[in-house]
Amino acid sequence: MELFDLTLHELSDKLRRREVSSVEATRAMLDRIEATDGKVNAFITVTPDQALQDAEAADKRIASGGADLLTGIPVALKDIFLTEGIRTTCASRILENFIPPYSATAWEKLRERGVVLVGKLNQDEFAMGSSSESSAFGVTRNPWDLDCIPGGSSGGSAAAIAARQVTATLGTDTGGSIRQPASHCGCVGLKPTYGRVSRYGVIAYASSLDQVGPVTRDVTDCALMLGAVAGYDPKDSTSVDIPVPDYGKALTGGVKGLKIGLPREYFIEGLDPGVRKAMDEAVATYLGLGAEIVDVSLPHTDYAVACYYLIATAEASSNLARYDGVRFGHRNKYAKGLIEMFCRSREEGFGAEVKRRIMLGTYALSSGYYDAYYLKAQKVRTLIRQDFLKAFEKVDVILAPVAPTPAFRIGEKVNEPLQMYLSDIFTIPVNLAGTCGISVPAGFSEGGLPIGAQLIGRPFGEETLLRAAHAFEQATEWHGRKAQI
Repeated sequence: MELFDLTLHELSDKLRRREVSSVEATRAMLDRIEATDGKVNAFITVTPDQALQDAEAADKRIASGGADLLTGIPVALKDIFLTEGIRTTCASRILENFIPPYSATAWEKLRERGVVLVGKLNQDEFAMGSSSESSAFGVTRNPWDLDCIPGGSSGGSAAAIAARQVTATLGTDTGGSIRQPASHCGCVGLKPTYGRVSRYGVIAYASSLDQVGPVTRDVTDCALMLGAVAGYDPKDSTSVDIPVPDYGKALTGGVKGLKIGLPREYFIEGLDPGVRKAMDEAVATYLGLGAEIVDVSLPHTDYAVACYYLIATAEASSNLARYDGVRFGHRNKYAKGLIEMFCRSREEGFGAEVKRRIMLGTYALSSGYYDAYYLKAQKVRTLIRQDFLKAFEKVDVILAPVAPTPAFRIGEKVNEPLQMYLSDIFTIPVNLAGTCGISVPAGFSEGGLPIGAQLIGRPFGEETLLRAAHAFEQATEWHGRKAQI
């Protein structure tokens, strides 16, 4: 088995037993990126010199006995995380040459443990999209079928895992942007509870919805990565000061007696036959493991997409106002006055999807429309959260599809934004409710594309969520398949 084929915990064992060095593992990943990324385009920036330097430091740390499970592990980050001294673009021309003066807390936590960064990953521009087609640096392709999208916005994070270019990645999830690409690329992707992981140093899209989470090859790796980045951060006012469990220990115990809810609103007409088959088989697997299946209702699900695209675009309009060509980012060189400089810099720097969402959000916040749209959406958001809390009075976790279909072809929906927005119909409610969700490989379509199952947990219920996901993974063989690229 090649080094790039190993999971995080497998590579960690080899590093700690001194069977392989971090330098060797890092070189294997860099070689794999060079060999495959011309096809996939998962990376915006690769940092080979810095990575090998950090790998040498990790090997010295391992030799001295001061290492932990993540020391020397090569990872990559979605290009939305600030990384001191390393270009951070958010896949936008407006930040094409931006070098941050400090790093995101999530990356700092990994770096402190001796993790090796090999590069920054492609995404939808400013995380706005469901297909990774809106990047200013080209479309990322799905390693299972290069004519298909990898999902979005963390498409590069999932594609890099599926292409075995890196051992683990971090992404962000605003309305499904970790879980949906993980489903489309046959990976494990976790969106933690809002407040579980610091957002400090993560370029904001919609601040009340964004959450940092891992994309990995299996559930064990996911638990290790979550444990490394979770925890209170005084630099983030939305970070919650509660203890972080040992998520690795949470993977034991199975699911016998666990109550798993099936929300009737998620099993709708028009669900792709392959997705429905995967969900039916997932239910059968859990029943075979001794779990109890319970019907539940999330009655306000139908309003989630409309609610989300009012709140998210309103917050995006506010957050992206800072990109004005004055303090950082792209500035038009030929404008004759301040207002013209603002307008031309933003016109040149932002792509079509970002402009669309800024305009939608500005409209929703404008005088005379705030109460009718944004305020009403916030009230509906509360009802959606209450739906989940009521369901969790009866069940421990909820099982649902991640997306209505497997990955679609590149260009298929690029001119139909409303159809694109519906790709996240099953993931958006979790962000609105602020709770946690995970995507695990659950099958394949007739065309050979991965299909994920989504498990949704109580707020700060990641332990139970990971236990249920791990039990399913161990009972099935889907996570063991590899894209042939």
